Amino acid sequence: MPVAYEKLTAKGRATRERIVAAASELMLQRGVARTTIEDIQEAATISTSQMYHYFADKKDLVSAVIDYQTDQVLSFQHLGLDRIESIDDLRRWRDVMVDAVHGRNGLGGCPLGSMASELSDCDPVARARLARSFAQWENVIRDGLVAIATRGELAAGTDIDGIALAMLAALQGGLLLSQVRRDAAPLAAAVDTMIEHLSRLGMR
Repeated sequence: MPVAYEKLTAKGRATRERIVAAASELMLQRGVARTTIEDIQEAATISTSQMYHYFADKKDLVSAVIDYQTDQVLSFQHLGLDRIESIDDLRRWRDVMVDAVHGRNGLGGCPLGSMASELSDCDPVARARLARSFAQWENVIRDGLVAIATRGELAAGTDIDGIALAMLAALQGGLLLSQVRRDAAPLAAAVDTMIEHLSRLGMR
């Protein structure tokens, strides 16, 4: 049985985090199915006994990778969404995301979206964990929309929950098409359309 995270020493936690980071990078590059435990051991420079000291099996490691990618994605989202109080702030958040995708020519897409595409139909545990991750992301967007509504920039009765879900769906579709086209334009178009919809709601 692997050692529980809370019982690890500082050195043990650092080693575990190194394994997860290496696994995350390989799984994004190659996909989960084509990334072997041996590949991860080599990338993280650890032995087989060390690997199973921290993780019961590959599925256990995949769960840790999902959590790691969730933290990475939401940390980036919080940089913009935590400061949103107006639709203009939402536009600045949009610019940060589009610039980031443009800077890497669309490469990589969304880490969570990529894992969801590969795992949702074949791994119910991973699917549930990813669903929770996307729910967290949706809630971050929703909090920003609530701040905008509180400021009075959205009409009374606006379906904030529905718009938060639609915004997340637009983000995912835009990131996927930007990855395929190697161009940030699809992401920009998707988010711009949602923001324009919000602006019109505020005019009612």
